[in-house]
Amino acid sequence: MKHTIHRFIVLSQGTLLILLFSTTLGWSQQDPLYALYLNNPLLINPAHAGINNNLTVFAGYRNQWAGFDGNPTTLNAGGHISLFQNKMAAGLVIVSDRLGENTNTQVTASYAYKIRLNAGTTLAFGMQAGFLNYKVDPSLLNLQDLTDPVFTPLNQMTPSLGAGVMVKSDKFLVGISVPRMLNGTLDLGGQPIKVYQQHYYIMGSYLFFLSERILFKPTTLLKAVQGSPLSTDLNLNLIIDRKYVAGVYTRNFSAFGVLAQVTFLDKYKLAYALEVPTNKSVGTRFVTNEIMLSMRLSALSFHDAADSGF
Repeated sequence: MKHTIHRFIVLSQGTLLILLFSTTLGWSQQDPLYALYLNNPLLINPAHAGINNNLTVFAGYRNQWAGFDGNPTTLNAGGHISLFQNKMAAGLVIVSDRLGENTNTQVTASYAYKIRLNAGTTLAFGMQAGFLNYKVDPSLLNLQDLTDPVFTPLNQMTPSLGAGVMVKSDKFLVGISVPRMLNGTLDLGGQPIKVYQQHYYIMGSYLFFLSERILFKPTTLLKAVQGSPLSTDLNLNLIIDRKYVAGVYTRNFSAFGVLAQVTFLDKYKLAYALEVPTNKSVGTRFVTNEIMLSMRLSALSFHDAADSGF
């Protein structure tokens, strides 16, 4: 579940819309969900910056519970590049996460230091820093009482700091990260409101070479948040000729999805995921669509042209 919902309001048309997410008088916000996280692990782990020894730029969009009024939507864009003979890397990520009248925008710059353990294995340590902007615009709601202080507009920023470590070889990738280490707190009418607490991620993936043309890549992502159950993503992919990918996945066995990816012109990747909930999850009548486009380039003389599969 993307957000813990504590308060609702019924509009004049009878539509149920999410308004506030609160432990006291505010809301508790979680990281955006991604089905295509393995296409761009930089979204959750700064150590992934430049780990494939090239320049990568990307853009993605997730429309969760399509057709639900005020549904969560997430836009992300950015890039990262390997530098200094592939010993260091830098990156930039911009994420806009919207739910109802709440819009959270994150801008972070990342730095990674890479250690080559052997010919095919790299250990990377990453840090990221930036800011989070929390905005609440009650004018987007169809309210009957605009003077209610509960619906006060809000536009505040808090600092963001994250860290991660990653090991990548020709056959596997493992990462541990805390992308936002600081608990976000806002001031609402002189009262501090906790809007964010740390998320801990563990990600792992392995490549099985079934034949010269076909690879099998299982992936798992674990997410832990204090006070919430452990979230587990399982993903199974078939890769053909290192150009075509087809896969299935589940999140906590309460939502299931299929995904596909195609590589074209040797440097572009287009990926799509369709997620269908079950009666165990929120939004049981609404599907989720996610799309991502990325480009990899050998921009510098020491960059690698080959696609590692990660």
